[in-house]
Amino acid sequence: MEESNRYVRLFNDIDAATVATVALILVATILLIVVSQRGLNWLANRLHGQLRFRVFALVPLTRLMILIAAIVIIVPMIIDPSLRNMVTLFGAIGLAIGFALKDYVSSLIAGVVSAVELPYRPGDWVQIEDTYGEVKHVGMRTVQIQTPDDDLVDMPHLKLWDTPVFNANDGGPSLQCVASFYLAVEVEAGWVRQALKDVALTSAYLKVDAPIVIVAEEKPWGTHYRIRAYPVDPRQQFLFVTDLTVRGKRVLGEAGVKSAVLPPDTVLDAGGEMSRPRG
Repeated sequence: MEESNRYVRLFNDIDAATVATVALILVATILLIVVSQRGLNWLANRLHGQLRFRVFALVPLTRLMILIAAIVIIVPMIIDPSLRNMVTLFGAIGLAIGFALKDYVSSLIAGVVSAVELPYRPGDWVQIEDTYGEVKHVGMRTVQIQTPDDDLVDMPHLKLWDTPVFNANDGGPSLQCVASFYLAVEVEAGWVRQALKDVALTSAYLKVDAPIVIVAEEKPWGTHYRIRAYPVDPRQQFLFVTDLTVRGKRVLGEAGVKSAVLPPDTVLDAGGEMSRPRG
């Protein structure tokens, strides 16, 4: 009976010596973490190139290894290491980890779905939430996007469940670019359309076998003109839009075309619509 009670008991008898030993291990763990992190940072700051970043990468890994070692030492001192107790303990840990990693598992499942449905692939230009850029790598858990500002963003695949994915070229070489011009109402629209089309036709970045569309939309403050055209390579999109904008402004300016005049403190949204005044 006594042996049976001992078998089902989860915790060992904890005396003052055990408490003191655990306290010493915790203090040693904290000291090791502080010393290792400061030492590795000190070493990394005195190195250069790729080696510097590799030493920096050791900082969190070293901290994790020290914590795991401390847990492995402390747990048998507190918990009776019987088979039943270990099964109970690891079951509770597994349940906690399952709840903590549910988003991770969801991303893995979404990664499998993305491999089948192909909402994005390397070379695509996509926008997910506020992130826009070129897909560089599609992993099992995340998609890596390089933004125009040369930042690398790891976006978890679980965004597929509830977030729209805007794909600008969808695996092909055709990506539409838009250059906007805001002109006064009295400007002759037919001439402007032809002038902007000539600007697009003479661009060095133009994909000549793709359509060029000039869109004019009347607004309360004037007329919003858009050049919609395609560059030779999707990676040239920003150079293409800049070229269209600079040369378009020059052509319109040389012809004396007046820009639209907005009321004071007016703010335009992405579609050229007036929003509430600031303040």
